[in-house]
Amino acid sequence: MMQQDWDLIIENKNRLLTLDLREVWRYRDLLLMYVRRDIVTFYKQTILGPLWFFIQPLLTTVMFMFVFGGIAGISTDGVPQAVFYLSGLVCWNYFADCLTKCSDTFNANQQIFGKVYFPRLVVPFSIVISNMIKMGIQFLLFLAVYLYYYATLGNFHVNAAVLLLPFLLLMLGCLGLGFGLLISSMTTKYRDLRFLVSFGVQLWMYATPIIYPLSVMKSNYPDKVWLIAANPLTAIIETFKYGFTGVGVFEWNYLFYSLAVTLAVMLFGIMVFNRVQKNFMDVI
Repeated sequence: MMQQDWDLIIENKNRLLTLDLREVWRYRDLLLMYVRRDIVTFYKQTILGPLWFFIQPLLTTVMFMFVFGGIAGISTDGVPQAVFYLSGLVCWNYFADCLTKCSDTFNANQQIFGKVYFPRLVVPFSIVISNMIKMGIQFLLFLAVYLYYYATLGNFHVNAAVLLLPFLLLMLGCLGLGFGLLISSMTTKYRDLRFLVSFGVQLWMYATPIIYPLSVMKSNYPDKVWLIAANPLTAIIETFKYGFTGVGVFEWNYLFYSLAVTLAVMLFGIMVFNRVQKNFMDVI
């Protein structure tokens, strides 16, 4: 028979760890459309529009300075409170947004998933990319605050650990994506998890050294510091703070642990996602 070039090949995919990035790349226009939708249309009918990208972390930082820095008097290791809190919030907001939005992938897109075929991973990938753009905007706010305090005080400094910034952002995105895929896959059958996500994310923030430094836990509670260090976000955020301020806890073993957890969660999330996407329309 004469060889023919086919535009569409339908094949059985039984491999649970298959990413099939080549197929995702074929639908890159759709991916970019989802990214544009998340960035533009979400704030299209608001008064302040994209300014909310700046207002949200700025107001949260002011509240942390008043409550935790002023009333509670929690130490920030000599780093200006605005720089300390904002550095943690920039990282945390990116992770939390990736997790919460990816965890609603199946429920939020069940109508279009049931009518049109495209690689389902396009949707969570677009969430991670659009949140990366949002994080970049908030990072500019952090740099502005950082440069102001550096010029006026100068009691902190950048060090070589700041070169790990792209690696840290990749870990945050992959960790949020992995947990989001797991939760999204489980919520197709157990709807109660949707109500626990937002509550669980809030509790997770207080288990992460955002409003307090890890050094305080090591000095005051040395026998319980492992509880905070077991959080994979701890090493990522502490490394981010250490890179820009030179203050904090930076240990390679903590960072390698976070990397191992990130890879494990990512692979397990992809495996469960690929398994559920085959028949989730019959369940949901």
